[in-house]
Amino acid sequence: MSTREIASTLQYAYWVPNVSGGLVTSNVEQRTDWGIDYNVRLAKHAEEAGFDYALSQVRYLGSYGADSQHESVSFSLALLAATERLKVIAAVHPGFWQPGVLANLAATASELYGGRFALNVVSGWLRDEYIALGESWLAHQDRYERSAEFLQVVRKILTEENVEFAGDHYRIRGYTASPRPKIVPELFQGGTSTAARRNGGLYSDWYFTNGAAPELIAEQIREVREHADAAGREVKIGLNGFVILEDTEKEAKERLREIVEGANAEAVNAFRQSVKEAGASTGDGKGMWADSSFEDLVQYNDGFKTKLIGTREQISERIEAYRKVGVDLILTGFLHFDEEVQRFGREIIRNDTGRAPSPGADPVLAGAR
Repeated sequence: MSTREIASTLQYAYWVPNVSGGLVTSNVEQRTDWGIDYNVRLAKHAEEAGFDYALSQVRYLGSYGADSQHESVSFSLALLAATERLKVIAAVHPGFWQPGVLANLAATASELYGGRFALNVVSGWLRDEYIALGESWLAHQDRYERSAEFLQVVRKILTEENVEFAGDHYRIRGYTASPRPKIVPELFQGGTSTAARRNGGLYSDWYFTNGAAPELIAEQIREVREHADAAGREVKIGLNGFVILEDTEKEAKERLREIVEGANAEAVNAFRQSVKEAGASTGDGKGMWADSSFEDLVQYNDGFKTKLIGTREQISERIEAYRKVGVDLILTGFLHFDEEVQRFGREIIRNDTGRAPSPGADPVLAGAR
């Protein structure tokens, strides 16, 4: 399924908490650990719960409530080694990776782990990371033009011989990778802006976007579809959402209130200041976080806006609304990851019409209601 047609059932992913501080910038308790042992257990439980993908975050500096971080690619490989079916997406920044080298790494990872390794190309929003590591900080449009070239180079090296590419940011001269992977790694591309939508339609397999209401996501999908159709391509759509699943709506709203009231105001406001240019510099105001409030930014990918907050029935109805506008995958975040991933699997994924339990899934987990 793709931008050309509506998926009969959705796929599900979760954010890998490989960065300290959890998925909300709040002083509220988060029973989540960013270490490898916790994440291996989490990956195994997510696989049993029916999740299709995991996305490893990329950070290079301690910032905004996340003081420490594990590198995304190496962490993703460790999770692949610990699982059998789960696909793991590593977020990467153009500018820090040479695309030909990364394509070779991806090809080998695909062979090692049965085609389960994928890449999420993110154009970058934190200027301090680039300055600290001695790389040039480009204007918004230039960053997305570099990402467009990056995506093209990676795909060509993964699929073609004698690759030639002459862009403003990358040059490849008659290069052939050998062997090329039997299963070509999927390429995800993150963003919300007009430039991100263009890259998503023209060059990636998946377009990942921040949380927003169904009607706003539908508008993004229409634009991505136009680019994809013009290029004779199909692209799938992934949407970020933070999940608060409780027995009653009142309990879910109370937990959201506690998260927001416990926000690390200094960290949230610093993040808000840093991402202002992400919307302002686009000219048309369609960049990420362009209209995000303080409350929205407590979850730093606008996950509250998706409103996966409430009872099992309410969250399922909301997910169905996104499926109907063309979303193919829900990327989930949680406060207490391990326990809530398992509950989400029992109450949401297993009740998604048409989805059978994953082969080898825990029969108790799969059958619980």
